[in-house]
Amino acid sequence: METYGFLGLGIMGSAMAKNLIKAGFKVKVWNRSPAKCEEFAALGAAVAATPAEVTSTCAITIAMLADPAAAHDVCFGPQGALEGIGAGRGYVDMSTVDAATAQEIAAAVTAKGGRFLEAPVSGSKKPAEDGTLIILAAGDHGLFDKTMPLFEKMGKKSLFLGEVGRGAEMKLIVNMVMGGMMTIFCEGLALAEKAGLASADLLDVLDSGALANPMFKLKGAQMTQGMFDPAFPLKHMQKDMRLAVALGDTLNQPLVSAAAANESFKRAKGMGLADRDFCAVLKAITS
Repeated sequence: METYGFLGLGIMGSAMAKNLIKAGFKVKVWNRSPAKCEEFAALGAAVAATPAEVTSTCAITIAMLADPAAAHDVCFGPQGALEGIGAGRGYVDMSTVDAATAQEIAAAVTAKGGRFLEAPVSGSKKPAEDGTLIILAAGDHGLFDKTMPLFEKMGKKSLFLGEVGRGAEMKLIVNMVMGGMMTIFCEGLALAEKAGLASADLLDVLDSGALANPMFKLKGAQMTQGMFDPAFPLKHMQKDMRLAVALGDTLNQPLVSAAAANESFKRAKGMGLADRDFCAVLKAITS
């Protein structure tokens, strides 16, 4: 039985790797903080000391890392993933990065004879746990097909979007829309409170009409209870908003609403809310 590598055991990666193990796949894991690997060893996963050890011994390695800097460091750093890449070995980066970072990693992997697929995901902690993520892949179509049995345990839908960079761009646009929706939602909650209207009534009205959506229903209930445990950390949403606005600059596309939303997330980070859930932007809007 083939062993599959998994690099990065944060909020998302840990849930995704567990789904692979539970499905019966042999998995070898690595994480920057080694203590996080102990739980996976108890579940039957092999534990590696370095990313290079994973990529050199696995036909396909998945990376799920925090941001472009982490994705770059894990690939190119000392004993990084690139050192273990050889002919035919697959590297599937599911981190949310900008297109340029994905393309740089892809070029390095293919230069060593490896195969590369970017596959960022749409979804946060609960969909990752439930295996209902939406996977936005681009790059080597053959590797996409070969990785599909793993994708099917991590997500409910997998799209192939073409050349490397398309997946990153799609993910940034999706998260840009989500971040914009969250900020206007928070402004609505803040305005309702100032007007003396009950938040529960606003949530009921939104959930009963054309604006009903799972995010408003879930996050609205959490925010009214003051619950900001991180399913998707605010610092990552701000990073995605920043990258989306930068993509707009590159393409000369005005993003007035997205730029304004990004400022709200930046303010929330400045208030010490970086590691809280992204809906904690409410505090920046109501302060």
